[in-house]
This record gives sequence, C-alpha cells and structure tokens, in this order.
Amino acid sequence: MSENNDKGFNKSVINWYPGHMVKTKRQIKEKLSLVDIIVHVIDSRIPKSSFVKDIDDFTGNKEKIILMSKYDLCDTNETNKWKEYYISLGYKVILSDINDKNVTKVLISEIEKSMDEVNSKRKEKGLLPKKARVMIVGVSNVGKSTLINKLVSKKVAEVGNKPGVTKNISMIKINDKVDLIDTPGVLWPKLETEEQALNLASMTIIKEEVVPTDEIAVHILNKLNSFYKDKLENLFGIKEFDRDEIVDAYENIAKFKNIPKVGGETDYDRVSLFILNSIKNESLNGITFDRM
Repeated sequence: MSENNDKGFNKSVINWYPGHMVKTKRQIKEKLSLVDIIVHVIDSRIPKSSFVKDIDDFTGNKEKIILMSKYDLCDTNETNKWKEYYISLGYKVILSDINDKNVTKVLISEIEKSMDEVNSKRKEKGLLPKKARVMIVGVSNVGKSTLINKLVSKKVAEVGNKPGVTKNISMIKINDKVDLIDTPGVLWPKLETEEQALNLASMTIIKEEVVPTDEIAVHILNKLNSFYKDKLENLFGIKEFDRDEIVDAYENIAKFKNIPKVGGETDYDRVSLFILNSIKNESLNGITFDRM
C-alpha cells in the first residue's frame, strides 16, 4: 500500500487538469453572450468539494441555479445545511434524486421565473419575449448528461459513471421557451486541499488512475469512522477504523466479505477496490463528506 505524502499528492493534482478543461473554460467564455442562466450541477454528497469555486470568474454575473444531484444518496441532514448556505449567498437551489422524474418540471419552472424579469423589461422596450438559453456547468460525473436527457425526454447526451464523458459544447432544444448549452466537466487547475481532492476521487469525479486507490479507500474509511460508524460495521464488518492499523482493518474487511487471498496474503488491492466500488454501485449511501 502506497504512503500518502504531499509530494505524490501534488503531482497527482497537477496531472489531473487536462487540456480539454482549459479549452472548455475558453469556450464557455466565448458562449456567454448567448447565455441567460447558468445551471451549476453539484454532487449532494460533496456540496463544497464539487462546487466549481471560480465559476463566477468565467461565467460573470449571469443568473445561477444550483442543482444538487444524487440527493437520494446523501445524508440529507448535512446536505440541507449546504442548501441553506447556498441560498444565503443568493443562489436558487434545486434538490434532485438520480431518478427524479419531477426535476424537469421544477427546473423549467425556475428558469421561466428567472426569465420573467428579463422579458418584462423587453416588453417595456417594445421587444418580443426571448427564449431562455441555459448553460449546464459542473465538474465531471455529477449528473449533467443525465439531467439533459431527462429535460429532452430522450438520450442526446452520453452518460457514463466515469469522469470526462462529455467532450464538446453543444446546443440542445428543450422546448419553445428553453435551449440548453451542454458543456464538458470543468475543474480548477489546483485543488486547495488534499481533503477536497480525495472527496472528489471518492465520488469518481477525479479519475481513479490519478489518485492512488488505497489513498481513496482509506479516506472513505476515515470518513465513515468519523461520521457513519454504523455503515462502517454493516458494510465492512469493522466497528472502527484506525489509520495506524490499516493492515488489520483490511484483513478484517477481507474476511467479512470473503475476499480470496493471493499467495496466502490478503489481497489489499481488491479490498481497496471493494471500498471504492461500494460508493460507485451505491451500496454505500446516505453519506455526505463535506461538513459545515
């Protein structure tokens, strides 16, 4: 198992910021003159870590709606605190489950409300109402493409449980009042903390190849030990996790889940993958890693 050191971590963070993200931000700025409203999609399980902190820098003063996706997978008590926080900053906030069938109606309603003021001013000038052009923005793998497919009632955006599926900006007609502008996932060039990077990696927002798998797995166990000891025991068979006793913890998890040994030794890599996959396959849910 690899050691968690600052040098290795910083290298991983630098390697994560690919060229297509630079291109995406440039394209977003070029399209801003066409945009009326920004829908900023964030993951309800990490409402701070998945929030694009410099979104105002590259989207200007455009009206913004925060859509907190995967709400059915979060710890609602903790995530609702973040909802109220973002509302206090002046954002409109929508909560959405993965298979939320009502999100279309709610989001379109909010968009139309936001456009009422714009169109009332146009009417005063003798202009006809304008169609809302909405840009969907967010880090990779937070549910932007799933949202778009629901809005248009068919598959027009590729969906995958991995970051970086969407590659290009595209215009999509929703109805006679709304057009959507889809964008690839964006991320800032330098993550502020190791905590943030590991939170993103835990939710498969940063590619697994970038941050060592065992570091992510240990981070998940640490979070469960701090906030969700019942889940730690029910899903992994250990009552507590001590970072200084990682080997013992991994051996106990392997026994609990009947993970076969390799050459007579615990298969640590497979245990790490099992921990990561518990979030990916949603068997580990009801969690929020960011805290106020």
